[in-house]
Formats: sequence, structure tokens, C-alpha cells
Amino acid sequence: MNNIILGIESSCDDTSAAIIRDEYLLSSVIASQEVHRKYGGVIPELASRAHQLNIVPVVDQALKQAGVTMNDVDAIAFTRGPGLLGSLLVGVSFAKGLSLSTGKPLVEVNHLQGHILSCFLKEAGKERQYPHFPFLTLLVSGGHTQIVIVKDYLDFEIIGQTIDDAVGEAFDKCSKMMGLGYPGGPIVDKLAKEGDENKFKFTLPNVGGFDYSFSGIKTSLLYFLRDNLKEDENFIDNNKADICASFQKALIDILMKKLLMAVKQTGITQISIGGGVSANSGLRNRIVNEGIKRHWTTFVPEFKFTTDNAAMIAITGFYKFRKGETCSIDVAPISRASQMK
Repeated sequence: MNNIILGIESSCDDTSAAIIRDEYLLSSVIASQEVHRKYGGVIPELASRAHQLNIVPVVDQALKQAGVTMNDVDAIAFTRGPGLLGSLLVGVSFAKGLSLSTGKPLVEVNHLQGHILSCFLKEAGKERQYPHFPFLTLLVSGGHTQIVIVKDYLDFEIIGQTIDDAVGEAFDKCSKMMGLGYPGGPIVDKLAKEGDENKFKFTLPNVGGFDYSFSGIKTSLLYFLRDNLKEDENFIDNNKADICASFQKALIDILMKKLLMAVKQTGITQISIGGGVSANSGLRNRIVNEGIKRHWTTFVPEFKFTTDNAAMIAITGFYKFRKGETCSIDVAPISRASQMK
């Protein structure tokens, strides 16, 4: 085969480029945007401006680190969506310009499918297991929470998803309510390691099927903090670790309840996780432990492949290119997952 793919990712606030040869990663470069921390969340206009500054040097470094030139590249894979429209527009426009100037074909990639297929990335000198089809993926991020049956490299069936907020939003909201900072997920995870996860209880949602809901548990935390602060103005400061541990456990319990149901109904026992929240140590440990207990084969991504990265876009682009699935130059970015094919 020996196909070399350039991947470009710009769906949110990380500008990333990667080069793969077939399924092997040759380089991966990510430029993160620290400017958003002081605002407690990603500011779309600032994100798109930063992408414009970062994308040329990031792609240049990815090519140099891989030891290839654009002449060697067979196709340009890029994130079409979902994501922030302004951020996506920068990556899509750059990919188009590069395609026009080099004659290389374009391959549009669904960002969420990239997270799922990141488990197939290979690195020279590293041995790891890879899933066999079909397998179940618990896709968890700041914007999405889904259970997906992966039937083949490009054949996905969503059997459950959030009906309101994503689990990543719940982590961020917890951190914001407690005044801990942004991004909330890593902060809550770090404090949770020091706390008692059984100290406090939160109301869990009751949603049918394999779907999720996280709006109610965020409200539960809000009222919990409000009521306890009335009694003790130092309640949060005195109980930070225990609150984080208890709230994190509740979120993981919600995720695992539906995943267990999905495994039971489908009979599929190969389980992977993907997306930014798959970096959470509590969730990673629970998945692994449940796998040992229930005789699953589990696939937990390396931390560097949990966040938004172009390596996952490149490998998804590789599978699409291999099937001849290229796209025209008039392709436009799409912000919502429901609009993606």
C-alpha cells in the first residue's frame, strides 16, 4: 500500500497536523491555545485567529519531522466537522489551498469517527493490541457522549447518545461551580484522586434505552453546593477532593450503566473508549477493571491520542482514501454532528 496521508485538525482550540504511512504514525504536531484559560472556556473568535497563526508552521513541522515533502503525500485529510465553525473554516480552507497548489486529493473526515479509529494507530517499535470487528466504543468528550457499534473501519452505528449535555461539559461545569479553573476535566480528576468517592451522593438520571443525560446531575451539584454553602461558607474549600471524587464517580456510574446494558444486549465484549474524557483516570480504571471482571477485551488509548489530534484524522483519512472516498474542492465545514454523514 504505502499511502502517505497528511492529516489536519482544527475543530476547536488545538491546531494539529500529522503524517502517517499506512497505519503508522510518522509525526504529530499540536499547537495548543492557552489564551482561553482566563476566560473559563473556548472563545470561538480567538480560537479561529490562533488557528490562522498556527496552521502553516504546524503543517511545516509535521512534514519535516516525518522526513517527507508534499510531493510524497498521497492525500490531504482534514476535519470537516463537527466543531466550531470558525475554527473548522481555517483548517478546511488551508486544506483546499494546499490541494489546489499541489494537486493532492482531499479527504473529509468526521471528527468523531477520528476519535473512534485512533485505536488503530501504530507506532514503530511499540506493540499493542487492536480491536477486531465488531467492537463497542464509548465516545466521551466535551461536546459528545455516544455508544457506537463499530462494524468496520467506516461502518458505524450509534446506539446511544446524550439527549442534552455531554459528560465533558459536566466535568467543566463542576470545576466552574467550585471555582477550580479551566479546563475542568483534568482539575476534577486530579483532586478526585485525593478524595473519598463515597462521601457525597448525587441524583442520577433515569433515561430510557442507551441514551444519556447530564443536565440533571449538573443541577443536582448546583443545589448541593448552594445548600451546603448556606450552612458553611467554607464548605467547598474544606471538601474539594471529596466533592470532586463523588461527582466524578457519579458521572462514571452513569456512563458505565449504559455501556453494561449495551454489552449485554449486543453480546459484543471488545470495548474501546475515545475522546477527551477518555483521559480521565477514574474512567480508564473502571473500564479496565470491568473488563477483567467481565472478561472483556478493553482498548484504552494513549493519553496523547485522547485529546483532539491530527493523527486520528490522518488514519481515518487513510481508510477512506483506500476505498477511493475523496471529496470535491467545494466541500464546506459542518458544525453539528447531526449534519455529518
